[in-house]
Amino acid sequence: MRRLLVDLNVILDVLLDRHPHVEAAARVWAAIEAKRVAGFVPSHAMTTIHYLVGREKGLREARRVVERLLGVFQVVPVGEQVLREALALPFADFEDAVCAACAASAGCDALVTRDASGFRRSPVPVLTPAAAAATILLLDDD
Repeated sequence: MRRLLVDLNVILDVLLDRHPHVEAAARVWAAIEAKRVAGFVPSHAMTTIHYLVGREKGLREARRVVERLLGVFQVVPVGEQVLREALALPFADFEDAVCAACAASAGCDALVTRDASGFRRSPVPVLTPAAAAATILLLDDD
């Protein structure tokens, strides 16, 4: 497991310091920042984050947060092909389908999310942040 797509809820856990989820999410983020694994986010997550942070803390802070994320994560484009692949997935939630299609498009080994139930039929294996962090530790032992 060397390439992880990180779902928006995991990123928000870190950015918003959401307890009790922040600890495991921060371990995954730290491993990505340390380049122990490659971290990816779907491009639409960046626009959502900018909107949410801007609404709460202003445009300057929203831009700062997006800039920080761009320094840590690689962005998976959401174009027509990804959207068509998402539409073909048997997901109830289209945003989850787009995330799964992005993970597949980027050749990710796993998709990290707190909402594993939303990704039951994902073409990419799904891990919780705690499971991803534990797996990254195992990689470090190799």
